[in-house]
This record gives sequence, C-alpha cells and structure tokens, in this order.
Amino acid sequence: MSHLQTELVNWTEFARTRSELGAAFLRILGYFRDDGVQSINAIEEAFRARNAAALVPPAHRLKGEAAQFGAFRLSVMAEEIEMTARRCVETHEGPEELIETVVALRPCFTETMTLLDRDANPLVARRPTSFGRRTEAPAPGFGRGV
Repeated sequence: MSHLQTELVNWTEFARTRSELGAAFLRILGYFRDDGVQSINAIEEAFRARNAAALVPPAHRLKGEAAQFGAFRLSVMAEEIEMTARRCVETHEGPEELIETVVALRPCFTETMTLLDRDANPLVARRPTSFGRRTEAPAPGFGRGV
C-alpha cells in the first residue's frame, strides 16, 4: 500500500496515547516534535550523501515515535525508508529510489504536527467522546442564572 493511501492521523491511537500518558502527554508530544525534526534532518542529510546505512537509525526512530502518536502516514513513510535503506545496505546499492518519499517526508511531518498540535491544544474544544448527537435542546436560561 502506498503511503498516500494511509490515513494521516489515526485519532483512536492518538486518544489512546493521550490517555496513557496523562499529564505527561504535552511534554512527550514536544519531544516527538523535536526528535522528528532531528530525524528528518538526519534522513535528508544521509540521502544527500547517498549513505543508505545512515538512513536506517533516524527512519527507525521516526517510525516508532510516529506510530505511538497515531501519525500513521508518517510512520509508513519512515518504515519504507528504513526497510529500503536496509535492503540497499545488504545489496550494496544506493538509496536513490527513495527520493520521492524523502522529499515528501518533511511536508507530511509538518501537516501531521499541525493536526496533532491543534487537537492537543487545551484551549480547543474536543470532539465528543461518545457516539451520537444531542437530541434535546439545552434547558432555557441555562448558564444565565434564570
């Protein structure tokens, strides 16, 4: 399956991670942001140097961290880079075939982080956690002291 066919963010996984991390969630999301930028920089640098072996560690790290936050498309892209780079190391080939994925990685990360940050912002109204819609109107005068 192409990474373009993979959902950008799996909100169920994101909510699970948020729940499991509790008060540490925002701090660890910040670590993911910083680590992600470092990983992408390392991937781009290794690709420019045509160094397949140097692509593996940052792609592996990005793959796991992205999956933890439900950033499935980013995780799939990083996995593609990691696995292809591993094959290139074994076969003594250059990683040129990864150019499209490497070029698309940073924009995907930026788009993903925009969505994750928006949803993680404590000032943004959350999606309802229960299914269905409210069918009754609020009581008249609710919140007005009437």
